[in-house]
Amino acid sequence: MAGVIKKVAGPLVVAENMKNSNMFDVVHVGDAQLIGEIIEIHGDKAYIQIYEETSGLGPGEPVVSTGRPLSVELGPGLVENIFDGIQRPLSAIKEKVGNSLERGVSVPALNRDKLWHFVPKVNEGDSLGPCDIVGAVKENESLEHKILVPSNLEGTVIEVKSEGDYKVDEAVVILKTDSGKSVPLTLMQYWPVRKARPIKEKLAPTEPLISGQRVIDTLFPLAKGGVAAVPGPFGSGKTVVQHQLAKWADADVIVYIGCGERGNEMTDVLNEFPELIDPKTGRSLMERTVLIANTSDMPVAAREASIYTGITIAEYFRDMGLNVALMADSTSRWAEALREMSGRLGEMPGEEGYPAYLASRLSQFYERAGRVIPLGKDKEEGTLSIIGAVSPPGGDLSEPVTQSTLRIIKTFWGLDSSLAYSRHFPAINWLTSYSLYVNNLDNWFKNNVAKDWNDIRTEVIKILSKESELQEIVKLVGADSLSFEDRLLLEVARSIREDFLHQNAFHSVDTFSSLKKQYLLLKLILKFYSSALSLSKTETTVDEIVNFRSLEKIGRFKYITENNIEAEYQNIDTIINEDVAEHMVEERVL
Repeated sequence: MAGVIKKVAGPLVVAENMKNSNMFDVVHVGDAQLIGEIIEIHGDKAYIQIYEETSGLGPGEPVVSTGRPLSVELGPGLVENIFDGIQRPLSAIKEKVGNSLERGVSVPALNRDKLWHFVPKVNEGDSLGPCDIVGAVKENESLEHKILVPSNLEGTVIEVKSEGDYKVDEAVVILKTDSGKSVPLTLMQYWPVRKARPIKEKLAPTEPLISGQRVIDTLFPLAKGGVAAVPGPFGSGKTVVQHQLAKWADADVIVYIGCGERGNEMTDVLNEFPELIDPKTGRSLMERTVLIANTSDMPVAAREASIYTGITIAEYFRDMGLNVALMADSTSRWAEALREMSGRLGEMPGEEGYPAYLASRLSQFYERAGRVIPLGKDKEEGTLSIIGAVSPPGGDLSEPVTQSTLRIIKTFWGLDSSLAYSRHFPAINWLTSYSLYVNNLDNWFKNNVAKDWNDIRTEVIKILSKESELQEIVKLVGADSLSFEDRLLLEVARSIREDFLHQNAFHSVDTFSSLKKQYLLLKLILKFYSSALSLSKTETTVDEIVNFRSLEKIGRFKYITENNIEAEYQNIDTIINEDVAEHMVEERVL
């Protein structure tokens, strides 16, 4: 029996006669069949958050429960697609109804008409458990999509379809469970978004998520399976940082969630990503990307669901043994959606009006990241890394969303408005940012880049910290009062800031810097520093050292293509030696 609407308050609808419904059931509301989700139940009254515009909805209209929680469709066709917050395919909707997203429109997330070439990996009589691989579909040239047994199912294979082309809802394998029931397995499956997918084991992260961004990879690295936050005020470059990570991160699949962001920013993403070339495959980056677009003008309730939709899709690819990176831009907009729905429910507000359960909801989201061994036989480990942007009002990092996030994450890239205003990008403040993964990743960097990687990183951080102290003295008494060594350190710190930490996201070469290039550039800067220090006993001034040819060459090193970095490194190293030797000779003659 259908329920009846009693009250409508924006995206919140109260319905009566819903006693047979369950928490988080999806319901169809009103004559327009709007999609909603039950978020609170009192007796036979259900409080429903509607994922679509509720104008024109009124008391007396019917409410019908589907009896199933909000779930996503998982299968071939996820990558290269653009969904809204509840996994409605925006491209397919546009073909059906035009440019405007009409209320009540129903289009399946995965195309039911497209044929996929299925290659079976099991035989009749095989015993299968949760998340075992039954076959594979080559989704595109960049990604092989493994077809998995649902996480809540096991049994014996009694029938396997031959290799061929099938639709996502056609059975390709039939399992017989222990109870004797025959269950058809299709290329797709469902999973409730608010429930984390089960795993076999969680491991400590020991390998970095290489991004090609020097300030991140060298100073504040993120591990594969780790969690990071990018908080910063308006205009400090959060979205560009996340775009760069999405473009260049060393991951097999990227899930990008535009949660409550401005429409023009999501438009940039939708326009840019198909044009970007994946450095790993030489093909379009979209071939390994899933986009979820829920802009600020879309219904607020769908914004709250978009985070869960995205991470469930990311977990599905992780369970195939892939490395997945999820970008959430931004969790502040998601928290604002929580606050609005909590206010309409009349819940007791916490700090700044956010619900008291804000911290636990954030924890539940970030804790779904990790380096894991998925369920299933002979599975390779998979990783899910989460990078969440935080947009504190007025750049106030003491506000509840930022503080709750900082208690959870292990990598903090603090964006600084003063750096952004001085055109230093990425505007990550090297004095306030940190990474707790450095010790975990030390052995990887030693074995894969250079044995002295961590020593060089430590030396750079010391120089930058010392520069900050010296700048306070300079403000009081001027640079002329400093010693030769201190003035030289300020110049070397300036080189680190301008030649290493500053990176142009829109430059064809500088947009990505390999770990080897990062290492060689820092080696040159520190070689210049140590060589210039040897001139302290001579009459050479810091002003003369600043005009060395080698310092100018170091500044241009970041624009050298990867093929030529070793030759250019040797060339600059030689010039440094010549510059220093020339002044040593001059002083001896004097």
